[in-house]
Amino acid sequence: MSKPHAERLSALRAELSRQALDGFVVPLTDEHNSEYVADYAQRLAWLTGFEGSAGSAIVLAEKAAMFVDGRYVIQVRDQVDSALFAHVHLTETDPLDWLWGEVKKGDRIGYDPRLHTPGWVAQAQSRLQRKGAELVAVDQNPIDAVWPDQPAPPPFPLKPHDAALAGATSADKRARIGGDIAENGAEAAVLTALDSIAWLFNIRGNDVAHTPVALAYAVLHKDGRADLFVAPEKMTDAVREHLGNEVSIAPYDGFYDALADLGAGGKAVLADPATANAAVFEALKKGGADIVRAADPCALPKACKTEAEIKGSIAAHERDGAAVTEFLHWLDQEAHKGGLTEIGCVAKLESFRKKRDGFCDTSFDTISGAGSNGAICHYRVSEESSRPLTPGELYLVDSGGQYPDGTTDITRTVPVGTVGDEEKDRFTRVLKGHIALARARFPKGTTGAQLDAIARKPLWDVGLDYDHGTGHGVGSYLAVHEGPQRISKAPNAIALQPGMILSNEPGYYKDGGFGIRIENLVTVVADEDSHERPFLRFETLTLAPIDRRLVKTELLSEDEIGWLDRYHARVYDTLDSLVAEDTRDWLAQMTAPIAG
Repeated sequence: MSKPHAERLSALRAELSRQALDGFVVPLTDEHNSEYVADYAQRLAWLTGFEGSAGSAIVLAEKAAMFVDGRYVIQVRDQVDSALFAHVHLTETDPLDWLWGEVKKGDRIGYDPRLHTPGWVAQAQSRLQRKGAELVAVDQNPIDAVWPDQPAPPPFPLKPHDAALAGATSADKRARIGGDIAENGAEAAVLTALDSIAWLFNIRGNDVAHTPVALAYAVLHKDGRADLFVAPEKMTDAVREHLGNEVSIAPYDGFYDALADLGAGGKAVLADPATANAAVFEALKKGGADIVRAADPCALPKACKTEAEIKGSIAAHERDGAAVTEFLHWLDQEAHKGGLTEIGCVAKLESFRKKRDGFCDTSFDTISGAGSNGAICHYRVSEESSRPLTPGELYLVDSGGQYPDGTTDITRTVPVGTVGDEEKDRFTRVLKGHIALARARFPKGTTGAQLDAIARKPLWDVGLDYDHGTGHGVGSYLAVHEGPQRISKAPNAIALQPGMILSNEPGYYKDGGFGIRIENLVTVVADEDSHERPFLRFETLTLAPIDRRLVKTELLSEDEIGWLDRYHARVYDTLDSLVAEDTRDWLAQMTAPIAG
């Protein structure tokens, strides 16, 4: 049994008893419904030991469960003590279904209204009421009450983001979005998503690891004026000048009180039920607001990058691609000798990126998986879990960089020495899916859900699949995972539009064996060859060799080989002058045409 986590679970149960609660729901998020959260909000990790980026737990007096999707079934087994928390697969059992089977009449189940959406609260209330149980909003999160060394919220100052990189001033954005708010019949909109606030005000921060955002709330009025709620220590004279007179600054802690006043007299206020937390809606309701439930008005404009942002992303990918290529060359020289470790490779890759102009940070914790660890989709290497790169195995490395002109995300899978036919077969099928999506042409109005099967078909043909989405949106010097668009099996009503940046990352994972993923970022562009109706297509942004030694060419069509050769020719032509001199010959070899 894990002693620290057993003690923490016991302390939480004692606190629940003190608050007259029979259970508590623990999500992995913060007050802004963020995917990646600052240290102070890592409540789930502190309680359970789980370090993935998606999951939740439910703690009852006698039982507890940890819920994850298919990306984390291996990771949760390694990190969370099953004697403390039952491991439950989300696709098999919904957390509320599990709770429904465990609660008794009269039970009081607590939740923090700042950490859940109003939709979740309504659903949970309905389910529990039918069992005679009660969902109870807590004033103080019970985990905070028993976490003795909980970090304080980060104090880092805001930083202006150059309008030349953004492609629009904050004033222009506020005027545009203000008009959208008015069209929705609202006087103002409440903004809680950190990347939306960073985008709207052209500001960045250091409050969340790998994502350049700052803890803040905002209210945007339909005339373009705005109220920014941020801790006073984050403000500087440069930021005040950057924001201008039409942005009022208020304390971060005063946000909920301000919401009560915002809706006074039945004022129409827009709030996004998918991103804003339940406490926001409760504060607006108490203040008398006429709540307009609509999508975050910044989300879609933010996803459709400006010409300046696309230009910046292209430049960032060139520098980042050179760094990754130098790393792959180094890896190819050293791995077969032995002595390399997963965690050592993470540091080495970052050292290559740090040499590149503008590098600010990695865009997420690098996934560095050798052999069976590569089969853990979102594996996070640690000193304890790090294993050596062993000849005869595959090595998967998924990484990215944050630059002022763009955010990158790339996955490459490479052989350490010689690997078997099974690994090559699976790699080639993943490559076929990657190429199929990269080459896709689709009519305007198509969603990512309609394209997802294209990337899976080569695996489906032989009864295989993978348990993650095929593509996620990517921000511009913002979140590496960005909505509202995505490419996945899950329904999504958001049509792909020019300027959107997404990942193209099919994969295959053999539990206990190996993992394969090939990921490039792509941008949506108009298809110039469209005739009867507008069509769109993808242009690939990422530049780095795809390891040809793992390709079974007999499984590729001539068109697929042609795509790979053209891609590699572009990689070579772009990177040859950017990589170190000792990498150029290797780059030429790794990008040589298969067709020739």
